[in-house]
Amino acid sequence: MNAIDLATKSSPTILPVVPSKPIESVATQVIWMLAHREWVRFFRQPFRVIAALGQPILFWILFGTGMHSAFRGGGQASDFMTYFLPGTTAMILLFTAIFATISIIEDRREGFLQSVLVAPSPRWTIAMGKILGGSAIAWVQASLFVAIAIASGMISPGPQTIALVGFMLVAAIAMTSLGVCFAWPMDSTQGFHALMNMVLMPMWLLSGSFFPIPALSGGEPTGQFAMHWIMRCNPMTYAVSGMRQLMSSVASDDQFWMPSLTTSVLVTIAFAIVTSVAASIVVRRNQSGELQ
Repeated sequence: MNAIDLATKSSPTILPVVPSKPIESVATQVIWMLAHREWVRFFRQPFRVIAALGQPILFWILFGTGMHSAFRGGGQASDFMTYFLPGTTAMILLFTAIFATISIIEDRREGFLQSVLVAPSPRWTIAMGKILGGSAIAWVQASLFVAIAIASGMISPGPQTIALVGFMLVAAIAMTSLGVCFAWPMDSTQGFHALMNMVLMPMWLLSGSFFPIPALSGGEPTGQFAMHWIMRCNPMTYAVSGMRQLMSSVASDDQFWMPSLTTSVLVTIAFAIVTSVAASIVVRRNQSGELQ
């Protein structure tokens, strides 16, 4: 063996340097794959599809028929079924957001979330992937319900319908982001359902979905005054009000309070931005069972 062979054997093997992908490309792939996974999981569970869309429609028919004679909505609607239409749409968005974000708890329990956390991408991509997938599913289901309402003659199609579809997308992002904020710290689905019944459902009930917001004229009882301001400070109130005004023309009524369409759009957009940023911040916190 000559000197050249000895030098070749003793020298370290130099591997070619493979350029790594930019962090932006990895983040985009993580967001897309998590969103796509939400779609696959959703359509592989037929009962979930039926429950997320069928239960609000059932409530709309039952409450709209049962409370027809007892409803007094002033200029906001002629009957309760018409009045309850945007509230049912908000319920579809909320229920779908709940079903989409509860998978965070299941993913942590099954170990899938651990594999995502060790990926070379920022943690906020997890929140964005869940928000993108969940809000897209909620938006499609709400759009199907609006199409049913148009086919049944409850909504008159027009240029405002396009604005309604875009507004529902913003509301879907806001509600799904809120669901991510609530689901991430939870360790069990039972705790998430308890929080849903204590926080999310009251938000929907106190949004003007089920009954109008009384106006203040002075001299009201303390309970009515407090209820007015609780409903007025509820961000979901503006989402429901915006959908109501885009679904049908609403006449002004001094007996009830309703924000303008411009105010409803601006508040809903701000709500979506705040909840999305909050979800990105919440997912940075390490939970029990995660890799440190």
